Amino acid sequence: MAAQDLNGSLTTTIKNKIATVEFGHPASNSFPRQLLDSLTSELNILSGHQEVSVIVLRSVGTGAFCAGASFDELLAVSSQEEGTTFFSGFANLINAMRSCSKIIVGRIHGKAVGGGVGIAAACDYAFATVNSSIKLSELAIGIGPFVIEPAVSRKIGKSAMSEMTLAAHEWKNTDWAQQKGLYAKVLQDQVELDIDLAHFTSKLASYNPEALEEMKRVMWEGTDHWDSLLLERAAVSGQLVLSDFSKNALAQFKK
Repeated sequence: MAAQDLNGSLTTTIKNKIATVEFGHPASNSFPRQLLDSLTSELNILSGHQEVSVIVLRSVGTGAFCAGASFDELLAVSSQEEGTTFFSGFANLINAMRSCSKIIVGRIHGKAVGGGVGIAAACDYAFATVNSSIKLSELAIGIGPFVIEPAVSRKIGKSAMSEMTLAAHEWKNTDWAQQKGLYAKVLQDQVELDIDLAHFTSKLASYNPEALEEMKRVMWEGTDHWDSLLLERAAVSGQLVLSDFSKNALAQFKK
């Protein structure tokens, strides 16, 4: 299964009950809406795949893991409806990760910003390298991490999420991220990461798939209301991105 065009790339390979899903985009692995929809659809398909027990979510290259939302598409938003539609892409993706019957293991090889942090938080278990710093920069562009907040707060706590959000220009290093619970393991580089990741996922895939599925349900108990909550949050972001502050800030970031 593969899809590739100007809106980014998405490739899935399945081997030994492990599905590896890799996304990519030339702009630091950021997400235009079409790529968000493709990844959401792929996770929904894999959720019902009988020959898959574990999903590894990764991105291409050696630079950033994910730079979040596409700035080009954010700048192009011209109405509340368009803004809500765009941010609902992240809402749908996080809900797909939450409701997926398979354990999702994140390979966070580099920096994550905004929506990229949300994706890392929505993984059930995340590996990182010493280069996998994180930042929630949304306030700096006139919006806020409203859609991803429930996933981030669930993983690192409301206090740490608030600290990141208010320090919108500040990177948090991998030690901080691991201490707060975002990353389960931090390795020195991608070589060590891939060795540990392969060992962990092969072990995980050898376990009873029914037990893994039940464990996934237990881990996400109390989040059923996210189906509506995240879409409500998308509407908030969709309105704020229309402000003069956001338009000017996004234009400055693009320079």
